[in-house]
Amino acid sequence: MKAKVTIREVAKAAGVAIGTASRALNRTGRVSEQAIAAVTKAARDLGYTPDAVAQSMRTRSTGVVGLLVSDLANPLYARIITAVESRLLTAGYALLVASTHNDGQREKTLIDLFRRRRVDGLILGPCQAETPAYLDQLAADGPVIALDRDFQGDNAGVHVDHYHGALQATRYLLNLGHTRIALLTPASVLRPGRERILGYRDAYAQRGLQPDPKLIRAEKSAMDFAFSEALSLLGSPTAPTAFLCLGTRILSGVLQALRHSGRLAPDDVSVVSIGDTDLSQLFSPAITSLTWDLEAVGTAVAELLLRRLDSPAPLEQERILLTTQMVLRESCGPVAKAPAAARKKTRAAS
Repeated sequence: MKAKVTIREVAKAAGVAIGTASRALNRTGRVSEQAIAAVTKAARDLGYTPDAVAQSMRTRSTGVVGLLVSDLANPLYARIITAVESRLLTAGYALLVASTHNDGQREKTLIDLFRRRRVDGLILGPCQAETPAYLDQLAADGPVIALDRDFQGDNAGVHVDHYHGALQATRYLLNLGHTRIALLTPASVLRPGRERILGYRDAYAQRGLQPDPKLIRAEKSAMDFAFSEALSLLGSPTAPTAFLCLGTRILSGVLQALRHSGRLAPDDVSVVSIGDTDLSQLFSPAITSLTWDLEAVGTAVAELLLRRLDSPAPLEQERILLTTQMVLRESCGPVAKAPAAARKKTRAAS
């Protein structure tokens, strides 16, 4: 195996002292542009790569950022993570990603792992705690940016306007004549779920209506509950005529329940997806969706963190709010006049 090139060899090739070579490579201390050019050329010619461990001990920086989300299988997270990674990479940082699987104990274990690895900063979308004390504890080790979470204190973060999104989507369905609209969303204890439920209820209130509380289904493990919950709702004598649901496996579970119960969208039931995913775009009929710029979320999160990593003094805690918009497709229509059972018989006869 070829011996690793040392900084001593780089310094010799560049005709400078070892200390000068080190300062030139790390861009620290006083060193001339001529020396930087000579050392950089010598390092490139010799194939020198710095020792990351030794470098992190000198600079007290690992060059790694940790990102924690609840579920990596969620396609909405995938595009956010890609954008975060791309922006951090241009700044010289690597991204370490982990998923809590909506497990509180796993979340604590992963955060402890990040801290032991001495990541330079954290991007946090936890599955449980949203408290100032929790964030303050983590921020003692470095900057923390909230990813669509509200820690109810003075913290930096990027959020999606789920309230107005749910308000708009519910209004749209109410305008079509639907008054029994089922809302399926994860975790009412976390910001996205809380905001969606509030927007949904306010849309009803603006019409002088009150939704049936049984139509709101919010579970911590929502990714797995959608099919059974939707099937239960559809089997009720007062079944919903529309579904508003997260466009992940929840949407998949709702569509599976519609098929299992012999219903079609939009003839029998209208469906709106919260988040525009491949499923909502490729399903037939294509699903009307609430969408937001996922790449912008990821880039904004990375920018907030980089500003804090680059600043020698504490910065004002910025909170960025991104808006949503409706993409109208083919999955919604007016409330059907005939009962679903009668329509199924008509379709079967034809």
